[in-house]
Amino acid sequence: MMRYVLTLILACSFQFSLAQGRYVIQNKKGSDKIHFKLVNNLIVIPIKVNGVELSFLLDTGVSKPIIFNFLNLTDSLQIEKTSTIFLRGLGEGQAVESIKSEGNVVQLGDAINVNQDLYIIYDSALNFTPRLGFPLHGIIGFDLFKDLIVEINYSSRFIRITDPKIFRYRHCKSCVSLEMELHKNKPYVDVAVVLMEEEIPVKLLVDTGGSDALWLFENKRIVNNQSYFNDFLGHGLSGSVHGKRSKLKKFILKEFELKNTNVSFPDTSDIAYIKKIKGRDGSLAGNILKRFNLVVDYPNSKISFKKNRHFKDPFSYNNSGIELEHDGVRLITEEKAYYEMQQVNREDNNMPSTKIVLNPSYKLALKPAFSIVEIRPGSAAERAGLELGDVVLSVNGRPCEKYTLQEVMLKFYEEVGKEIELEVDRNGDVLEFKFELESPFKK
Repeated sequence: MMRYVLTLILACSFQFSLAQGRYVIQNKKGSDKIHFKLVNNLIVIPIKVNGVELSFLLDTGVSKPIIFNFLNLTDSLQIEKTSTIFLRGLGEGQAVESIKSEGNVVQLGDAINVNQDLYIIYDSALNFTPRLGFPLHGIIGFDLFKDLIVEINYSSRFIRITDPKIFRYRHCKSCVSLEMELHKNKPYVDVAVVLMEEEIPVKLLVDTGGSDALWLFENKRIVNNQSYFNDFLGHGLSGSVHGKRSKLKKFILKEFELKNTNVSFPDTSDIAYIKKIKGRDGSLAGNILKRFNLVVDYPNSKISFKKNRHFKDPFSYNNSGIELEHDGVRLITEEKAYYEMQQVNREDNNMPSTKIVLNPSYKLALKPAFSIVEIRPGSAAERAGLELGDVVLSVNGRPCEKYTLQEVMLKFYEEVGKEIELEVDRNGDVLEFKFELESPFKK
């Protein structure tokens, strides 16, 4: 970690514009390209806070930049406590206490803000890293989007940030644009869904920080009369969110239509806070957004969609009923074989000869542990005997240390009927289980 130091020239050149707490691109082009990781349909970007490189979620659904202090980052970031504030988010719990810090230097690529407010949450339970499989230090949204035009290229996994004064839209026959309504610094668009046979207009939050495809809030207009199953939907700042998962006959974004789309109906008690926003019918999230390349234009209140190579990817559900998370590390013994040339004397003529000997060597290594944190009631995994807290050691005979967390989870989304073999550690005992993937929609 290196401390970022502003030179005297930089301080003088940008003193006026940066003092206003805005992001300014520090190159002659007025634009920069930054690559990101796409994990669970979420955009994770590299951010520098006071010179320290961190990983942040790019989330149009948040109005305040947040840092999770589960790694006790405030010392290395030289963040000073200024005031206490309570943040409210998804979940059935209470508002979360945080500390507001002012005057921080935050940098994304060549864009810098030398007077950025940050909200630090000290609750160690609010740690989204285990679900992603690598450290996630914070979330940023409105403060970045309000100052720049942000192009999100999901297919090639990069964003391009541009000064609004120089940005020019390119002619695009295969694009559609929607007007955005900003309410409390969050973007909303008007689209339509088809439930059963009825087309229903809906106002949705554009939420790059959600991994699902679509959330709809049940009301007099929106009623789910289709097959569904109850499931855990995710974590919010204020706790867990549960609800129904189903299939939408059609999602309509002007002339773009997606059929047989995943849709979730969160429990009313878990979304009581956000349902207070008048006119909001739900959220448009990552599993639909990733099928487009976007131009997110807060300054002009519009967003453009262009179909990409993921547009026709099928929508699928977890057919195992298992959710895993990164749960520390395991100490394992690794075998490494090497060949050695040895000289020996032949018995027939006592002449020396050479033979090749295989010599194994062993070493201890720390590997990630993936434990079961959710099991859908009645699922194939539950019926097979798997339990919460089981640490998965291997999948279909291949050790888990050969996979990332996301690679293991993808195996649970494969076709119905595929057999899954899991070897797990349960309180020191190694157990084996077999089950077939099955549709979560029960007859």
